[in-house]
Amino acid sequence: MKRRRFIPIGLAAAVALFPISARAEPFKCPHVGGDFVFGQEANINTLDQMTSPTISTRNIAMNIYESLMTRDENNHPILELAEAMHEAPDQLTYTFRLRAGIHFHNGKPLTSADVVASFDRYAKVGIQRNMLSSVDRWDAPDAATFRIRMKHIQPTFIESLSSFSVPIVIIPAESRDVPAQQLTTPIGTGPYRFVEAEPGVAVKLKRYDGYKPNTSFQDRTGLGGYKQACFDTVTFRIVTEPGARAAGLISGELQGIEDLPAKSVASVEADKHITVLPLKNWWIQIANPNTSNPPTDKLLVRKAIQAALDMDEIMDAASDGNYRLNVGFQYPDQPDYTDAGKETYNLHNPELAKKYLADAGYQGESVVLLTNKDYPPMYNSALVMQQQLQAVGINAQMKVVDWPASIQMSMNTTEGWNFLFTAWGTQPALGSLATMRFLVQPNATYKPADGKDDPDVLAAWEDMNILPTAEGRQKAFAHMQALVLDRVYALPFGAFNKIQAVRANVEGFVPFRIPRMANVWFNR
Repeated sequence: MKRRRFIPIGLAAAVALFPISARAEPFKCPHVGGDFVFGQEANINTLDQMTSPTISTRNIAMNIYESLMTRDENNHPILELAEAMHEAPDQLTYTFRLRAGIHFHNGKPLTSADVVASFDRYAKVGIQRNMLSSVDRWDAPDAATFRIRMKHIQPTFIESLSSFSVPIVIIPAESRDVPAQQLTTPIGTGPYRFVEAEPGVAVKLKRYDGYKPNTSFQDRTGLGGYKQACFDTVTFRIVTEPGARAAGLISGELQGIEDLPAKSVASVEADKHITVLPLKNWWIQIANPNTSNPPTDKLLVRKAIQAALDMDEIMDAASDGNYRLNVGFQYPDQPDYTDAGKETYNLHNPELAKKYLADAGYQGESVVLLTNKDYPPMYNSALVMQQQLQAVGINAQMKVVDWPASIQMSMNTTEGWNFLFTAWGTQPALGSLATMRFLVQPNATYKPADGKDDPDVLAAWEDMNILPTAEGRQKAFAHMQALVLDRVYALPFGAFNKIQAVRANVEGFVPFRIPRMANVWFNR
């Protein structure tokens, strides 16, 4: 059989996105220096990227870490720490050749032993380690080569591997056995290195002068490409109060903010010193049920809750009107979008809800809504949902903690809560595969009893991964979405838009799923 050559897919993407004729030389910082203070709306639960699905962690950590592969500006897989990839003719072996001259922030050269160790750790503690379920083993034939051998063909493997939802970031080999969320001093290969973190206050990063950019590209693209750290330092300041973020931006105390509240847009847009940056389809506002804890262990109780909800009221409160109703787990302008399960959405039918409750034998047990005030849209969603449930006779109670505590509780226990209020943003942007991974083990968000997935949902998930045609995999996604909505394993409320903003002297900042601090600078 004819062997395929090594394919530098990053270079191909770079040529397509940034033609050489448009720029003769790679990006160079027009100005170097300064501390970019970025107002982040929620605290972090950890900077151990392998073990956290939260956007607050990802915002910071993905400026520190890198992976073998990532995604470009158009969501296409590209190489990052690898310079080439070879797929065997039988599609059962992937061989990566590492870029030369890369060093970790502690000065240690990157070798394939570090990649092996990173995959070993992810297979034990990684939140989305099910992406490796079709992998038989991995090894390192030499210091510059990493090889993955599959159990069977998985057409979607590269899509999974390149996802930056909870990526397999590459860490030094000596961190292989660090327990989950105990990687307290993150060391990566990215353009910025970790300096310090003050819980609930700020995280500071510093330019890594030993960073080696990817010369297969000429500019940043997505989370990859040719990256340069132009700031001396970047400070992620935790500012949970929306008005305080807007005020900090106006005063110049903050040079950029993650979320500009809708009610502040008009006044901020009138300020010539500020640039407003809308970002469509930021996230899907959602509540995840706990099906291991009564009374939401009963399908009819969950269906009663689903039937009672008025999504317009919930989304209006969550977003100050900056939303659109949206069925399911993709946005209508995405290739994977389906409205399968639409008959379950936005029913706003109190009588049906009461019938389900009667049929379920509901006796007024508490339904605990676990939420936080760090993200006002999540808190406001819970508040309105509580009122709507109480109106049909459900004893809905709020449990309000900070964002990291809500995540830790939802991940580590099935007691004391019935719905977690969160949002799925990065994952829907990455596609249906990244999103529906939330709904299967090892960390299925609906907390199935005894940790055992619904077999019908699991079968649809497996079809999404292994069916040979894109059409077949899309049908599997539609089937999985319909199952999840019908069995109320998730309650998507609608699509939420985002407005970011920076001071006018900040150049190169382009809204993305994660605030990218490379190739951003202060103009003179």
